[in-house]
Amino acid sequence: MSIWWSLHLRREAASVPLARRLLLGAMETAGVEADVAYELSVALSEACANAVEHGGGPGHGERYRVTAYLDGDVCRIEVTDHGPGFVPPVMAGGPAEPDETEHGRGLFLINALADHVRYRNGPGDGAVVTFDKILKLRDDSLLRTTPC
Repeated sequence: MSIWWSLHLRREAASVPLARRLLLGAMETAGVEADVAYELSVALSEACANAVEHGGGPGHGERYRVTAYLDGDVCRIEVTDHGPGFVPPVMAGGPAEPDETEHGRGLFLINALADHVRYRNGPGDGAVVTFDKILKLRDDSLLRTTPC
């Protein structure tokens, strides 16, 4: 079994906990271990907060999209905005440590909490942050392909 959902959200601070709660609910229902669900929810919150803060402006959209795929023992989350795009600070394969003003903190956390992270600018405009995590599943998980 797999689960897939996509949200189109307004770039407002209230959208961040909404996306987080939906992800946590889907993971609980699917039988994902709580510690893994929590880590992914923090990474999602950071990606959404970045889209809210940086993903728009004059001539850019006021919405962003969150898509989550839970398939077997992998979760992939993608957050797409319509802002000016960005070049993430990279050091040793991931975002550099955040500086004293907390610039880059969200990207650093996403990289630390996920197993694989990709950053790119979308076609025309916007940023796309995609991250994957291997899931730990409970014995009663709906995502298990074979019985225990």
